[in-house]
Amino acid sequence: MKNGKNMNPDQEKISQWLEQNEQEMFVLLKKMVEIQSGTSNKKGVDRMGDLIRSTFKGMGVSCKTIAQTECGDHLVVRSRPDHTRKEKQILLTGHMDTVFPENTEFNWYKADSTHSYGPGVVDMKGGLVVGIFALKALDAMGLLSEMPVTFVFNADEETGSKWSRELIETEARRSLLAFVLEAGGLNGEIATGRKGNISIDLSVQGQAGHAAFAGKDKGSAILELAHKTLAIEALNDPDRGISANVGTVRGGIGPNTVAEHASAKIDFRFVEPSDYAGLKAAAGDIVSHSTIPNTTATHQIQSSRPPMPATPENRRLFKAVRQVADVLGIKVAEEFRQGVSDANFIAALKIPVIDGLGPIGAKDHSSDEYMVNSSLLERATLLACTLDVCRKEVPCPSPGTPPET
Repeated sequence: MKNGKNMNPDQEKISQWLEQNEQEMFVLLKKMVEIQSGTSNKKGVDRMGDLIRSTFKGMGVSCKTIAQTECGDHLVVRSRPDHTRKEKQILLTGHMDTVFPENTEFNWYKADSTHSYGPGVVDMKGGLVVGIFALKALDAMGLLSEMPVTFVFNADEETGSKWSRELIETEARRSLLAFVLEAGGLNGEIATGRKGNISIDLSVQGQAGHAAFAGKDKGSAILELAHKTLAIEALNDPDRGISANVGTVRGGIGPNTVAEHASAKIDFRFVEPSDYAGLKAAAGDIVSHSTIPNTTATHQIQSSRPPMPATPENRRLFKAVRQVADVLGIKVAEEFRQGVSDANFIAALKIPVIDGLGPIGAKDHSSDEYMVNSSLLERATLLACTLDVCRKEVPCPSPGTPPET
């Protein structure tokens, strides 16, 4: 990384420490990527939690495991052990799970001179490394104890954060501001806003029969699903930032039978908070009205996230990060992202939050996922130096009980 010309003494020390420990960052990244931690693989996600906990050994932080039965355990790391403080904290979040199932063949890590590859390398194990080493650098400088920072490592983000949402929202309410460590864009983009989403499972019940004897009133669940698919896709409205997508469909048992069952998985994206209720109502109306005789349908919302508007507060927070980046000689840019993250939950509580502070990469959710190697050090330095600036703005709690281990 090219050092900036106008760094203050703290920034110079932070930058130097991270440069000296850059290789250790890649050692940790490799260990993380080689742990299979698909959301449904609880043992794997818990191994991630154990590894992360071990990286904080010897530091003046508390580590608390939040046990779960439906997914991996969550981990909460605090720079101070006083859990009853009234002062506002700085919140970091990152998820330990990936989209890749336990039996995937995409279960390896490799690196060359410019890129690293592997499941979760940027989504978002690279971001976890950035956050961990930012805190390590601050601790090494004796600065971490002067700021109230909480880092939530959750286990279920890739399936909607169903079991960690309450935890994230609780910590957000205690926070002055938040940084989410999803991957940065290829041109250094950091997200100040995101769309919201609704994920729906649709089930259609028809009337089984032999295809050879089916009449005009055959109760084909597949045919009814086809009508509902067209109706759902008609909700697309790019001018309003609304997308509707029927992503998977299933149904029937063979070509010579009238399908008794059919199902689909549907995804909605939207910009305005008011569109959440509108899309829910529209989907409900489509489900409740049948076109084909002898068919009925039901639906269930599997997960949802409110939109994250690019508020003036989020943009001011980005501006502060950009000022630090300018000093460090790191390129960043502002972006409104189409995808969702846990930043959406934080934003809904009116807490200033920006996302995409992890390393730069692309092709996540595919076997071509990669990270730009140089960005791992850059983003760790940017986050650590930004937290150092925040240290001067956020009140620090008085010492409390000894750290949890």
